[in-house]
Amino acid sequence: AKWIPSSCVSLPSQGAGGWSPLVTDREPWLQLDLRDRMEVTAVATQGRYDSSDWVSSYLLLYSDTGRAWKQYRHEDGRFAGNVNSEAVVQHKLSHSVRTRFLRFIPLDWNPSGWLGLRVEVYGCSYKSDVADFDGRSSLLYRFNQKSMSTVKDVISLRFKSRQAEGVLLHGEGQRGDYITLELHRAKLALYLNLGSHWFPRVAVTLGSLLDDQHWHSVLIERFNRQVNLTVDSHTQHFRTKGEGDSLEVDYEVGIPLPGKPGTFLRKNFHGCIENLYYNGINIIDLAKRRNSRGFLALQGNVTFSCSEPQLVACTFLSSSSSFLSLPAAASAMGGFSVRFQFRTWNPDGLLLSTRLNPEPQRLELQISNSRLRLTLHTSGQQKSEVSTGHRVNDGLWHSVNLDTRNLHISLTLDNEPASTIELWEQLESRGSFYFGGCPSTGCMNPTLAFQGCMRLIFINSQPMNLNHVQQGMLGNYNELQFDTCNIRDRCLPNLCEHGGQCSQSWSSFYCDCLGTGYSGATCHTIYEPSCEAYKLTGSSSGYYSIDPDGSGPLGPTQVYCNMTEERVWTVVTHNSTAPVRVRGSSPQKPHVTKFNYSASAEQLRAVITGSEQCQQEVVYSCRKSRLFNTRGDHLCFAGRKPNSDPSERMYKLPPCTPAFSLLFFLFFFFFFFFFLQ
Repeated sequence: AKWIPSSCVSLPSQGAGGWSPLVTDREPWLQLDLRDRMEVTAVATQGRYDSSDWVSSYLLLYSDTGRAWKQYRHEDGRFAGNVNSEAVVQHKLSHSVRTRFLRFIPLDWNPSGWLGLRVEVYGCSYKSDVADFDGRSSLLYRFNQKSMSTVKDVISLRFKSRQAEGVLLHGEGQRGDYITLELHRAKLALYLNLGSHWFPRVAVTLGSLLDDQHWHSVLIERFNRQVNLTVDSHTQHFRTKGEGDSLEVDYEVGIPLPGKPGTFLRKNFHGCIENLYYNGINIIDLAKRRNSRGFLALQGNVTFSCSEPQLVACTFLSSSSSFLSLPAAASAMGGFSVRFQFRTWNPDGLLLSTRLNPEPQRLELQISNSRLRLTLHTSGQQKSEVSTGHRVNDGLWHSVNLDTRNLHISLTLDNEPASTIELWEQLESRGSFYFGGCPSTGCMNPTLAFQGCMRLIFINSQPMNLNHVQQGMLGNYNELQFDTCNIRDRCLPNLCEHGGQCSQSWSSFYCDCLGTGYSGATCHTIYEPSCEAYKLTGSSSGYYSIDPDGSGPLGPTQVYCNMTEERVWTVVTHNSTAPVRVRGSSPQKPHVTKFNYSASAEQLRAVITGSEQCQQEVVYSCRKSRLFNTRGDHLCFAGRKPNSDPSERMYKLPPCTPAFSLLFFLFFFFFFFFFLQ
């Protein structure tokens, strides 16, 4: 493995060896330590030298610490690898990553050989000014005058945190101006007001899952009332509230004091911030150098390196076969306790199951209809249940504490009051605890297996080391991905158009188009997809606009819907329905008529694809002659040229019999007819 400056473009073709794991390695990966944070712009792979070992597809993960990892999103997530051991396959990253550690996870390899990798990483060095905040500390930049009034602002920073709440930046003025940048429910909210006491506080929100312990970029650009807010690669443009065009901030701006009076702050930031620029001023650099260009105020424990603790998570990948089994640690007090954190988008899934003594009792904790439900199964069909929470499938981290000591079962979710089931006798766990699902033997799935992430698992107050699980030293598992929470927000960006509401599960998203006046998978169209659909709404024959590909990229087209028969016909018209007079036509130089249809080639293909039957009709009329009078006379029906536009049709017609009048008319009442399924 090599680190190559970005100016290098190729791998050496000579060289022995390469990485190849043991055949017994259950989940092999190759990890690179770049020794410092670098800006990575490209990666390249080869197979193992002079062998039948290569990797044909892989995942790429990155991490600052080598503990908490994030998957690089590349097309469908996979990187295409090699087809032999010597050819180089390079991928330029669509967005560079700043990281110290890289991990290559093979997915497919040569079926006639084994895994083999040589890799090179391309990029350049990366330097930054970092400050660490513990939730009780602050860093303020104080102006050298009483207030600062600006009509243009540019503010940029990068942050990472494991907390879903916290204020990253705040400044305010006496006339009512304020700017606040805040993490709320793991999204970034910007509050900005220019000199008005009358407008209510309204946030512009962007981003999602920003409490993932990875770096996120923020850029705020303001000119008068026009504002651009960019979080990572997503930008939102808006016009701010207020009566003026300038932002007037008194005394100071920065990461504020905890509980500062006069503000509406909820919670202070806990995490790391780097490269904080306020209108060209590097605030963290000034603080590090104690520079007198600005008045810096530090309070609490502010350090200039990022010591954010890394919480190791695991991802349950499959809704049918994922599970994690862990042994029960001994409890000196009788009974048992389990606590952990989870996050998911799915409204249903098994979180925890265990058998109990005395038999045949068992305990199940599951997400059911977006709530948390605890079920104690006793003998026969008897059971006791309690439920708690609301919309626990909101993608946020939720804490669960389950305790069976003191002759009751106590279930606590986040900071809500505990729900309890009273017991007649003390319960003890029998065998293992099954998290997320069940193996083929050992427990029973009452619902789908859990798809989502878990971390901070404790059994009887003892932390469970997931690294030991991965190494085969503790418990067992199936369809798990360790060291990362591989959750993604499929509603960012929001693909629901015209104000449609986006909701999601672990693997897909849905659009609620109610009240928008639009329909389709993404609220894309106000038109029905076919004449058949119009008939089902009670419509009669007539001209309608249909959108044959629904939420696809094609626009609507106008057709005639013939609903007089049992079948519904879709008639696509063209631009030449008047009679066409043919003169001077011969077999060598036939008359050619060109038709342009009311639909494009792509729209015609979409209509044809959704049709059960298609037909065309042409009316041919001769005056003072008989059609096909001799054996050699015929009507030539040429259709369209190869590779031509299907919306343009050309038809060649020979003359009538020479012995008779050459004057005739060709009536083209010519349409496409489609009978839809």
